[in-house]
Amino acid sequence: MKSLIPGVLRDEPQFARLFVGQSLSVLGDRVSFVAVPFAVLSVGGSASDVGLVAAAGLLPMLLFTLVGGVWADRFRRHRIMLISDVVRFGVQALLAGLLLAGVAEVPHLVLLMIVFGTADAFFMPAATGLMPLVVRPDRLREANALRGFVQSSGLVLGPALAGGLVALAGPGGALALDALTFGVSAAFLARLKPREAASETVRAAAGGNFLGELREGWAQVRSRSWLWSGMAAMAVYHVVVLPSVFVLGPVLAEHEWGGAASWSVVVAAFGVGSIVGDVCAYRLKVARPMALAAAALAVASCQAIIIGSGASLALIAFLEAVTGVAVSLFFVLWETALQTHVPEAALSRVSSYDYLLSAGLMPLGLTLAGPVSESFGVRPTLYAMTVVAVPAALALLCVPAVRRLPAHGPGTPHDRGGVRPAAEAGLP
Repeated sequence: MKSLIPGVLRDEPQFARLFVGQSLSVLGDRVSFVAVPFAVLSVGGSASDVGLVAAAGLLPMLLFTLVGGVWADRFRRHRIMLISDVVRFGVQALLAGLLLAGVAEVPHLVLLMIVFGTADAFFMPAATGLMPLVVRPDRLREANALRGFVQSSGLVLGPALAGGLVALAGPGGALALDALTFGVSAAFLARLKPREAASETVRAAAGGNFLGELREGWAQVRSRSWLWSGMAAMAVYHVVVLPSVFVLGPVLAEHEWGGAASWSVVVAAFGVGSIVGDVCAYRLKVARPMALAAAALAVASCQAIIIGSGASLALIAFLEAVTGVAVSLFFVLWETALQTHVPEAALSRVSSYDYLLSAGLMPLGLTLAGPVSESFGVRPTLYAMTVVAVPAALALLCVPAVRRLPAHGPGTPHDRGGVRPAAEAGLP
């Protein structure tokens, strides 16, 4: 039985504690991913309203992500995550209650998603910076690949669970489960005891100068062409491609595919592909990881044309599974590069710029996707998304620093028995 438990969970008790709580939270997130768009539609919302609610959850990234990055490099990261989980528990519980009571309206959903997104903006940089504090450097690859596997598995289990919950208890029942998982995650974070961050020992020297710390984080980004070019390519992916998943995909499913159950099949297929991608990322030893990441991003950027292809549901699901492999590969390799080549003391600030230039700009695409599709048609909009996104990903491959970036940073231990530093995959 002991051999069935991954070694990193046995050897790293703090990571094991984090892993269990976050795994349950991931399941809730995947349920919410399906439930929220149909919650908007269930209260009479339009395609534009679906985009508006999704954008409301991401808009706070523009305002608070950089603050969250500085705070996460300055204060205890797991405590920031704990507060964020408590806030998101309250938001999802209230939203579920409004929906189950039949009194929810689109403005309620918009307001609550703004609060949810604000808590998210502080959670994400802290979570990125926390991993090196609960796992030894030579076990990071195992730990982060395991987390990526759970996130991808959630894409399979979550939508299936969400489809059943939406059918039986409505979107409110599905969101009630999400609220519960945030409560469980908070309970595990309350017991977490990570080691002291390097930034905690030097923050006094910075004098608490917020702008100075922010500039230091940007200097880390600006000095690495692979980093800022990768962020630019991801911004295009989040602004142009992902609205096809968050907005136009559910709309097509509602009008042409039979509703939430059919969309759940597509999302679950993507999750299966993501699992395969995580396994590949776990086993592959790549000398130039960012080159492969750029190629994977080009494949991932085909999601819009796949959704709008008019093919059978089975073929769309299969092709989305292929893009799931690519998405997991990209994010594993990207997060690996961050953790390997960016100093831990600046990691949360660098990741906050990452989130700002990707997920933070995503509300622009989410807000425009509905009105543009209503003016020009859903499928022409999806085709146009692909024409923009795929060349942008291929341009990343043309950056010399991207093609040449090694797997190991200065002072990073090389593989020992197949173990190398890496990081987790995540779906924006």
